Amino acid sequence: MLEKNFYKKDTLSLAKDLLGKIMVRRVNDKIMKAKIVETEAYLGIKDRACHTFNNNKTERNKILYMDCGTLYVYQTYGIHFLLNISSVGENIPEGVLIRAVEPLSDLNIFSQNRFKKDYKDLSSYQKKNLTNGPAKLTKALLIDKSLNGKDIFGKNLYIEDADSSFEISVDRRVGIDYAKEARDLSYRFFIKNNPYISLNMQD
Repeated sequence: MLEKNFYKKDTLSLAKDLLGKIMVRRVNDKIMKAKIVETEAYLGIKDRACHTFNNNKTERNKILYMDCGTLYVYQTYGIHFLLNISSVGENIPEGVLIRAVEPLSDLNIFSQNRFKKDYKDLSSYQKKNLTNGPAKLTKALLIDKSLNGKDIFGKNLYIEDADSSFEISVDRRVGIDYAKEARDLSYRFFIKNNPYISLNMQD
């Protein structure tokens, strides 16, 4: 398991360093493992795309002000959960969005969680869209608001070290057109040519 010191660094570095690491999710007697293949950095009070822009502290985003390694799980459109991990340290409200993962363990568990079907019964479209997005991966890994405010060092959700022999691509973040100048910042990182990334605008 990666210890707290791994997360105690600047947010852009953490977003890159998380690539290739293995997320482990335990639910009851089932263990799911997935490689992190895409992340986005959110740089707090100076980042218009971040929930804490301009030091806007609310009941929802106060989690980002907690110590590094804290899980910030929030809901979009009232249905989708997104997983973020706080970075740097306490009272520096920045974090990294886990944007896509590559399943490494029993695909049937991921598939049942996402589509209520075994993997072999999925369409090619469903297979491609199993975990290639922030809301897709949380559904496949059964991550919801119950984890909000907890940390990444527990027995039910943690991250393991892994080999990092791959090329990292950098691009603009996705879905933040409201963020004016911040929408063009190259704060999205992904493993080049990995089939599970959510979007490759460089193609």
